[in-house]
Amino acid sequence: MVRMKDPAVRSLLIDRAAQMLAARQPVTLRSLVAGTGASTMAVYTYFGGMDGLWTAMRQEGFTRLAARLAAVSPSKDPVRDLAALGAAYLSNAMASPDLYRVMFDAGFELEDAAAADDTLHCLVRAVERATAAGRFRADIDPLELATQSWTIGHGLASLVVTGPLPRQSLAHGVPLLTALFTSAGDTPEQCRRSVERGWRPLGAAQPRRPGP
Repeated sequence: MVRMKDPAVRSLLIDRAAQMLAARQPVTLRSLVAGTGASTMAVYTYFGGMDGLWTAMRQEGFTRLAARLAAVSPSKDPVRDLAALGAAYLSNAMASPDLYRVMFDAGFELEDAAAADDTLHCLVRAVERATAAGRFRADIDPLELATQSWTIGHGLASLVVTGPLPRQSLAHGVPLLTALFTSAGDTPEQCRRSVERGWRPLGAAQPRRPGP
């Protein structure tokens, strides 16, 4: 009788490997399964070996990111939605910081590169909506603006989630995205309000705005 694979075991081994990497522990067959209740054969059963494990870890990171982005419900404000997608990106990194570090290790191929690429295309589609709504100029390249937006989110994730800056620094996303989207044609005040609404799920304190 063929035994069914248990998705929980697969996730357990992926999370365990990511945690070991974060702790700078050597990841071997035996060290990986130690204390998990799984056998070394499980690595072959679920991944085909250690190289397959690294590939699966990268893919799992993008799979979880895609789920976070898909949970962002489109609103009538596409600029708010763009900021909310950035907040979801950071939320994903904060939820799985060890796995986040592995996602961008190009030393191992992705199982489904197209699925990973689609995480960026979520931003592209939001930019297209904002352009169609007249918030951005018609000559804006959606892929270029989406990439610039992603760069801001990735930079904050690298410096806050896996780097030296405190969590309060996440609030810098509001002025950074506001400046980017304003340069794309949005009006400053309307843009700021939209970005603040989208960024709010992060729970980071917003910087004080100038005024009396």
